[in-house]
Amino acid sequence: MLVIDILVKLYCSAYPYRYFSKPLVIIALFLYYYLNNREINKKKHLWLCLALLMLFIGDILIINHTEVVFLGVSLFFYSLGKVFLSFRFSHKFDFNISRLIPFSIAMFIYTVGIISFLFDSLDFFYVPALISFFITLLLFQFAFLRKVAVNNISYVYVCVGIVLYIMSESMMTIKTFKQDLPFQDVLIMLFYGLALYFIIVGIVKEQRRETTINSL
Repeated sequence: MLVIDILVKLYCSAYPYRYFSKPLVIIALFLYYYLNNREINKKKHLWLCLALLMLFIGDILIINHTEVVFLGVSLFFYSLGKVFLSFRFSHKFDFNISRLIPFSIAMFIYTVGIISFLFDSLDFFYVPALISFFITLLLFQFAFLRKVAVNNISYVYVCVGIVLYIMSESMMTIKTFKQDLPFQDVLIMLFYGLALYFIIVGIVKEQRRETTINSL
């Protein structure tokens, strides 16, 4: 589905073709999750379903991202999707807070760097973009802190997915507000689709740990 959508993006007009091809990526991932999921916690199942729904709506709206209204509303739905994913990744296990400090510093530097780079181009999208990046980093933090709560393969898959999502989101933001990038039409959607794939597969493979690690 991802390859089909990328080919449609490269060689067909956005309307009406991408309105059929792009939603297929989320639909395929939802079907995979529905058929393979063994989630016992109904709240976590609900959070993920809501996250995919928000991303689905955002995907449809972002196709027409040259229109300010569609771009702004899609940013809102993407942010909601990331919030629901953060809820899905949250847990009650204790964690070693010393591991979080260097991670938080690195993420803060990244956010300041990219926002500074885009500052002159964002205009009235400055605050929405800042909030969206903050939510993305919050999502990454929740994924990072899953290490004490889940099995290693699930943890690695989800973290890889979040990194790919950040790469896709960053490229899309630079393309939209600042300048074109090499191979942007392929890489943005490729990273986005692979990001969601790794996240969903990581969730399906998730096994909860029985013990906690005390925070320092």
